[in-house]
Amino acid sequence: MGIKFKLHNLPFPPRVLSRDYLALNPLGTVPFLRDGATTLTESSAMLLYLAEKYDQHDFSVTRDHPEYGHYLNWLFHSDATLTFPLTVVLRYSQFEAEARRIPQAVDDYKIWFLARLKRVNQRLEHHDYLVADKFTIADIAVGYALFLAERLGLDREFKPQTRAYLEMLKQRDAFKRSVDIGKEVAAYQIHPVEP
Repeated sequence: MGIKFKLHNLPFPPRVLSRDYLALNPLGTVPFLRDGATTLTESSAMLLYLAEKYDQHDFSVTRDHPEYGHYLNWLFHSDATLTFPLTVVLRYSQFEAEARRIPQAVDDYKIWFLARLKRVNQRLEHHDYLVADKFTIADIAVGYALFLAERLGLDREFKPQTRAYLEMLKQRDAFKRSVDIGKEVAAYQIHPVEP
């Protein structure tokens, strides 16, 4: 049984271009998940919440699994270690107004991101997936960071096993559906924000 959801597209950045959104999410960030009285603003937390709350154990690792700690670490590694430097690259290469773009920050954070791929590269030398030899939400989280890096042109620096891993993830039907949804979202123009 799948989880039913309703997707809302917002102009980007919503904190500026959709000010009523701030009543739901005072941070004005995306993604944002609301499930009844529960609200979440962190991507990895959303994945963990949905897997645990809705018993999606095909995509998770239970607390009694020997790799449970690794599973949690990969989930949080994705946002805290991999996606963070990419947000700086995005901001200072695309989202800021031309006068506020900082090429040195872009270059420095690209290097930072690529250096932080070391654990991913090592794991994928001998495994198809990050945890428990199966596809989990950890793969979704880390796969998102890799896909974003690819969109920024950083995949030229990926190790062969990391590139192959991303290509494998991109062949999944759910990934293809999410890309289709992304094309719909892309219809909303991204506007650089003046200070």
